[in-house]
Amino acid sequence: MSESWQKLGQLYLPASTGRHPKLLTHAANPLAVQLDGDVYRVFYSGRDAYNRSSVGAVDIDIVRRAIVTDHHQPFFEHGPVGSFYADGVSIGNCYTVGDTRYMLFMAWQAPEGSHWRGDIGRLTLGADLSLALDGDCPLLGVDANDPISLSYPWVEQDPDGRYRMWYGSTVAWDAGNGEMLHVIRQATSEDGHRWQREGLAVPYEEGRAQAFSRPSVMRNAEGGYEMWFSYRGGKGQAYRIGHATSPDGRHWRLSLETAGIDVSVRGWDAQMIEYPFVFDHAGVRYMLYNGNSYGRTGFGLAMLRDG
Repeated sequence: MSESWQKLGQLYLPASTGRHPKLLTHAANPLAVQLDGDVYRVFYSGRDAYNRSSVGAVDIDIVRRAIVTDHHQPFFEHGPVGSFYADGVSIGNCYTVGDTRYMLFMAWQAPEGSHWRGDIGRLTLGADLSLALDGDCPLLGVDANDPISLSYPWVEQDPDGRYRMWYGSTVAWDAGNGEMLHVIRQATSEDGHRWQREGLAVPYEEGRAQAFSRPSVMRNAEGGYEMWFSYRGGKGQAYRIGHATSPDGRHWRLSLETAGIDVSVRGWDAQMIEYPFVFDHAGVRYMLYNGNSYGRTGFGLAMLRDG
């Protein structure tokens, strides 16, 4: 039986005035953490006047689709000049090791006169849902396997205790068709801290799906894995949300035709859709996602349904 996502509408749009200077525009990369019952704190990456992203949040009743609290202050700001997250923090997902909950992020650097690039960093998520940097160095940085730039991590723990990470890695800024080749790779860890990189996870197709970002991974009823992500296929193309499946979390099949969600005919998500975050609540699978202009139009909510 095929599955599709029923769009439930635009959930949050940042106000045009009265914003904190670090959260002037955008609500990209939504990430939901349950507060109580149907209420979730949705963290997001907002931008300042220089397009540097910091982490904001809004508390939302997911079932009623009602805003409970729009937090004015940022929960975590981009770093100082020279730091590995000096030009932005784009959040991925949360995972737990022992008694500590972590939030992963893409750390942006945009050095003057050079191409922007990224590493993977980690924050600690306190009991009060405060955020703090977990070390002054990246959790995962560029190396001989990933020599250019990294992006948007997602970590899940297998039933046997092993941790799996899926993340973006740049192979080339231009694959020859005016678009970058940025693929989803994978790594594993026995303890959630030290990672072994294991190469390409999701197959790519140049000209069709070659610039991936923000994987979101969930288990299905059969025990396999499903991944949703945003992707582009060539120069001038806008993001769409794609889909891949795996029986074991390691060997993946690209399945763009089964994503079950596309742009709307008109409105806030008619030009592009991207940065999915999939989670389960009260027996329902939901997706938070961004629309036009990389999150400038806020984020929306969709619900998975059969048929």
